[in-house]
Amino acid sequence: MPDHTPDFKMHELTDQNKALIRQTVQQLLEKLAADGKLTRDTLLEFWIEVPGIKRPRGSFRGGFLMPDSFVYISDYFKPDVPHLLTPGAAYPDGDVSLEKVWDDLLDELFYQVEIFTSPLSTGKGITLELWAGNRQRPEGEWLYAVDRKVELG
Repeated sequence: MPDHTPDFKMHELTDQNKALIRQTVQQLLEKLAADGKLTRDTLLEFWIEVPGIKRPRGSFRGGFLMPDSFVYISDYFKPDVPHLLTPGAAYPDGDVSLEKVWDDLLDELFYQVEIFTSPLSTGKGITLELWAGNRQRPEGEWLYAVDRKVELG
């Protein structure tokens, strides 16, 4: 069976890019929680545009563009807690800090972003579009979403 592992060296995001992504994700999720829209199906999705690299993208039945990847927010934060972000079921110990939950979520997100950005040794010109919200299934249309597009430096 052929090996389909991508042939490239992983490049870690710079501290500046990690800080930008962290700030952006925190703003999106805090807005989502403040609006009372954090449910068990809420996703943090992202799309990455890398200069000079074209790749095919899938779409949902309704023609909506599928994300490059996503993270279930309820893996990290309790769903259906109005207006608050609190550690989720994966953190049964009541002493876990919210900072630890953020670190875990962002470590996963950074790793996924690095997979898509690693074909370039520099982050210059890479655009990261983040969406957090709820989609109608199976059509893929957003029922509620907050989003932001950032350029990595």
